[in-house]
Amino acid sequence: MTAPAFGAILAGGESRRFGAPKALATVGSARIIDRVRAALADACQDVVLIANDAAVHADLGLRTRPDARPGLGALGGILSALLWAAEEGRSGALAVPCDMPFLSASLLRRLLADADGCDVVAPESGGRRGVEPLCAWYGVGCIPAIEAELARGERHIVGFFDDVRVRRVPLAEVRAFGEPDVLFLNVNTPGERERADRLATRGVEAGRRG
Repeated sequence: MTAPAFGAILAGGESRRFGAPKALATVGSARIIDRVRAALADACQDVVLIANDAAVHADLGLRTRPDARPGLGALGGILSALLWAAEEGRSGALAVPCDMPFLSASLLRRLLADADGCDVVAPESGGRRGVEPLCAWYGVGCIPAIEAELARGERHIVGFFDDVRVRRVPLAEVRAFGEPDVLFLNVNTPGERERADRLATRGVEAGRRG
């Protein structure tokens, strides 16, 4: 029997533009990675971490593995999570980055609910890629397509989508969980952290007024 997908936090980057481990930065009084973990844990029974420096995140107490093939960016992180999932007999992984502080647990559950009969479930974003591939469910059936993409020397995160069965969550549905430019905001620089902190503070204030 296939085990349920786990939630995988991708933290294999070096945070060069941030100047320090960005996942440990604070947004709205909580570390970004704690916010990410809380959202994932609300959607998945098991949460794991893909990180090349496990010591940085040791206090999380999560099962952790490094990238199976270091230096391949986010696509390599997704592959690492799927290889781990396949090893454990799981259906796939709900993959999210460590630097996305406004993830919606409800949206993550929506992605999982649509996973039967396809290889990828990704929310539409309204951006240039059409979908947000760093907040998506990936089935283990994606492994050959990702490996073929990497063998061609390509690392585009959606480059293999034409070779697998992709199901999109329509943009109108995504907006029921929040605005995409906030839901999928990545914190890569100190300026982006400041913007995220302002957004988090406004959210708290709006909640108090409500």
